[in-house]
Amino acid sequence: MISVKGESPIRVLIVDDSVIVRKAVSDALKPDPEIDVIGTAQNGKIALEKIPALKPDVIVLDIEMPICDGFDVLKGIRKLGIRVRVIMFSTLTERGASQTIKALSLGANDYVAKPSSGTKIRSYSEGVKAVASELTPKIKQFRKRPSLRGTSSQKTLASPAKRASITPIRRRPLVRGIPQIIAIGISTGGPEALAKLLPHLSGSLSVPVVIVQHMPPLFTKLLAERLNGASKLKILEAENGMKLEAGVVYIAPGDYHMEVQSGGGQMSVVLNQKPPENSCRPAADVLFRSVAALFGNRALGVIMTGMGHDGLKGLRLMHEKGAAVIAQDEASSVVWGMPSGVVEEGLADKVLPLDQLAGAIELSVSSRRAPLSAQAR
Repeated sequence: MISVKGESPIRVLIVDDSVIVRKAVSDALKPDPEIDVIGTAQNGKIALEKIPALKPDVIVLDIEMPICDGFDVLKGIRKLGIRVRVIMFSTLTERGASQTIKALSLGANDYVAKPSSGTKIRSYSEGVKAVASELTPKIKQFRKRPSLRGTSSQKTLASPAKRASITPIRRRPLVRGIPQIIAIGISTGGPEALAKLLPHLSGSLSVPVVIVQHMPPLFTKLLAERLNGASKLKILEAENGMKLEAGVVYIAPGDYHMEVQSGGGQMSVVLNQKPPENSCRPAADVLFRSVAALFGNRALGVIMTGMGHDGLKGLRLMHEKGAAVIAQDEASSVVWGMPSGVVEEGLADKVLPLDQLAGAIELSVSSRRAPLSAQAR
């Protein structure tokens, strides 16, 4: 089977204990010529037996299954040493969200919520369409696999034709003004990446950290709680009006944009539900714009693994204000979408693998600096 683009289709294995769910997911994916459903499994034990022979590119994985659940599958994949992307297919409930966050920390790459009775789905065909609309783009985001050519220096990785159309960006040192805030934008692969980044930041970090992670409500709260338990820094889901404090990490809540502002002699975060940007709410662009306006060159922007290009426009503005920018490299990103545009446009001062980001962040704020105040610049 060859896709319409002349490339081999993405090989997908569906793992769920419900025969109805397995059929619905199969029916949702099969019409797409870029996807090949190569098999199904009713529990994790059968899935682990099939994986070496079927060699799937992507596994759509349920969590709660008899004999061997989704967590066991993730651990088994790690032991097998097989490179495969995993999308969790779980319920959008507090229990389902908690389990999904755990799965993402164990190596799952993304997730899709199963349609529920509250989604106004009136028939099987509507359910299939709903699954297709959510799951298909999640699978296709893995079409371009991370390469093994990671770089620790500034490089423009666009094609010659694209490079010719890119406006030259002025070069400057990594730190121009000691950052008084770290702003991070991240999406697909984010929970696992943040779990590897934040625990390596010291508890004495002298600036606040603000993060936009593309996730729905409830998920962001549970993610913050999980990360807080593993980190020296205080990590929490942001609330409207919270004062920015050094050594505290603020994660934007699902379905709310997050910005920073000054007033009353202090810095704080503000939340709003203005229209989505880049199909996202929260959006990294919204956060980065506010950081650029308030902190100017005394900020550090970090763009990490994720699909799409949210954050590009905001980082362009931060760059123009003199802020430093770091991008996660291709090899360590689950999906090199968000960082790629930043690198191709020449906005990144450094392009680093995930395991070097914490050190670079610490280094950027290690010099003596004035206390955080309402006069950011």
